Amino acid sequence: MRAPAGILNLLLLSLLAGLDPSKTQISPKEGWQVYSSAQDPDGRCICTVVAPEQNLCSRDAKSRQLRQLLEKVQNMSQSIEVLNLRTQRDFQYVLKMETQMKGLKAKFRQIEDDRKTLMTKHFQELKEKMDELLPLIPVLEQYKTDAKLITQFKEEIRNLSTVLTGIQEEIGAYDYDELHQRVLSLETRLRDCMKKLTCGKLMKITGPITVKISGTRFGAWMTDPLASEKNNRVWYMDSYTNNKIVREYKSIADFVSGAESRTYNLPFKWAGTNHVVYNGSLYFNKYQSNIIIKYSFDTGRVLAQRSLEYAGFHNVYPYTWGGFSDIDLMADEIGLWAVYATNQNAGNIVISQLNQDTLEVLKSWSTGYPKRSAGESFMICGTLYVTNSHLTGAKVYYSYSTKTSTYEYTDIPFHNQYFHISMLDYNARDRALYAWNNGHQVLFNVTLFHVIKTDDDT
Repeated sequence: MRAPAGILNLLLLSLLAGLDPSKTQISPKEGWQVYSSAQDPDGRCICTVVAPEQNLCSRDAKSRQLRQLLEKVQNMSQSIEVLNLRTQRDFQYVLKMETQMKGLKAKFRQIEDDRKTLMTKHFQELKEKMDELLPLIPVLEQYKTDAKLITQFKEEIRNLSTVLTGIQEEIGAYDYDELHQRVLSLETRLRDCMKKLTCGKLMKITGPITVKISGTRFGAWMTDPLASEKNNRVWYMDSYTNNKIVREYKSIADFVSGAESRTYNLPFKWAGTNHVVYNGSLYFNKYQSNIIIKYSFDTGRVLAQRSLEYAGFHNVYPYTWGGFSDIDLMADEIGLWAVYATNQNAGNIVISQLNQDTLEVLKSWSTGYPKRSAGESFMICGTLYVTNSHLTGAKVYYSYSTKTSTYEYTDIPFHNQYFHISMLDYNARDRALYAWNNGHQVLFNVTLFHVIKTDDDT
């Protein structure tokens, strides 16, 4: 089970043609809509898009009328079929009666030829034949009634055809199927457009959604942001030290119910709670060291390990809650990252982008924010967001962009519902924050600000 589809509210700086900034908010079921319009200093429209459900025409009055009429025609066609079967049955009776009438005619001729000698015998036979014909009288009456009904149905169908033709012309000379295909095509194009919204600036955090209550006060749980749509495995790592057991669940539903699918016994104990699963492998900090381990769930083997040069470890530069949280491994839309502190940077946070195969540091950025003053941190689109506490009242207080090598102080509050956060990581596939909140596994929704550029925007 994936995180809810509505977990990301998209704020679009819309440069797309044809969007009406004056629209008011309506239900997403009524189609793709733009609402909450405003303008930036350059006069461009800033708006929110609501994605619809699959059947975009379901609430259109004309389409509904058309669909009802089509259903009525189908019902009438079924009634005609029933009548047709009945008339065919009655026709067989009529044929039988015709044969019997011919027999009677022959009997009458024979009676005329020899009325005196055979009168008694033939009279009895005639009576028997008449008795056989009596049940056919109501059949003939029903046959006449059905024939009238068929005529009436044909006339009504002709009238309906005229109405349908008028509606078809009124809605643009397209039949319903063609209109539906055109709407689906538009939906596909809009969804393709939304795929461009892979990165954005954090604007808001809402929630949390409590998924499960389990484990100790400290721990980590996660899914793989690079997994396929059908792969929704969950990994669970309780406690921040003295543990090597990773529990796997096939889905969040199995995780909630406790239906464990597999257990991994790591070759080393981990330190802290800031692990990450990325592209099928677990990345974690080896206990009492600044060594990063890459462990494959498929092979059950260590694929790589490397020391993170100068990185403090074993509670030298942890987050505010301690727990050997010196080295924080995380992933976003760009790749794999390590966040830590060094003596060389005066205990302030260092951000390093890692090669996911070799764990080699590709590039590093030194910030001015003290690691021991940070409650937690996470990466979104190459920007590090830092909270000022792990307790009640925590908020995202600082951000550093690796794209521009600049920082800013922010004020993005979020609800620390269970008072103590020991893990907070962004998942780019689900566009959500996974958190371990005092023995509660929770999800936070995020709102990102996006800019869509058209081909004409250079």
